[in-house]
Amino acid sequence: MKKPSFRVYIDESGEEGFVFKPDNAGSSRWLILSAVITRMESDRVVVDLMKRVRVMLGRSPKQALHFCKMDHQQRVPYVRQIAETKLHTVSVLIHKPSIAEPEKFQAEKHLLYRYACRMLLERVSWLCREHRVHGKGDGTAEIIFSNRAQMSYDDLRDYIQSLKDESDPLEVTIDWTVIKPRELRAVEHSQLAGLQVADAVASSLFAAVNVNRYGETEDRYIRILAPVAYRHKGALLGYGLKFWPETFEGLKMQNPHLAGLAELLLK
Repeated sequence: MKKPSFRVYIDESGEEGFVFKPDNAGSSRWLILSAVITRMESDRVVVDLMKRVRVMLGRSPKQALHFCKMDHQQRVPYVRQIAETKLHTVSVLIHKPSIAEPEKFQAEKHLLYRYACRMLLERVSWLCREHRVHGKGDGTAEIIFSNRAQMSYDDLRDYIQSLKDESDPLEVTIDWTVIKPRELRAVEHSQLAGLQVADAVASSLFAAVNVNRYGETEDRYIRILAPVAYRHKGALLGYGLKFWPETFEGLKMQNPHLAGLAELLLK
C-alpha cells in the first residue's frame, strides 16, 4: 500500500473570542491558521531544521520551541532557517471585527476555527495537487494538527467529512483526491518538529497583522518567510495567504497598518 505523498502540519495563532477592548486588549483581532507542507519522502527536513535551530539558540536537543516565548533576536534567525528549508506554507488570516454576523460563530463552539480549516485545506489541497510526482506516494496528504486541549477532533473530522459528502463542489473547492477527512489527527506541539515550525509561521503572521497594546506590529518575520509561501502562477494572495472575510485591499482600508505589507503581498 502506497504512503501519502505529503505531510501537513497545522497550528494557529490568536483565538476565537469576540470581546474587543480599547488599546487592543481583550480578544485578538485576528485568528490565523498556518500549514507547513513537506514531501513525505523528505519530511525529515523539519527535524533537521529544528536541530539546527536548537543548536543556534543554545537549547537542549529535545526542547520544544514556542515562538511566543522567544525574543526578537531569536525569532529572526529562526524564521530565516525556515525560509531556507525545502517546504511550503499556506495561511488563512481572519480579521474577526470585519465578520458581518459574529453571532453565528459565537453560537457554536469552534465553528470559526473549523471554517478557517476549510479554507486552509482548500489551498493545501491545491498545492499538493500541483506538486504531485508520479510514483512518489499515492497523491494524498497526511494532515496533523497541533492538539488544542478543548477541541474535539471527532467533530472536526465530521465537519470536513460533511463538506465532502454534502457541499456544492463550486463552493467548497477542497481536492478530495488529496484530503482524507477521517484520517485527520492531532498531536501535541512538543512531539513533532513540523508542528513547532507551523507555530512559528502562524505566530510570524500574527505579529505582522495584529496591533499590540503598544500600537505596534512586526512584519520582518513574514518578509523573511515570503519565499516559502505557496504561489500559484506567481500569485501569493488567495493561495499562500488567504484573508477573510474581505480581500486584503478591503482590509487595508480599515486597517491602515496593513499598507506596509502591500508591496510584499501584491507583487
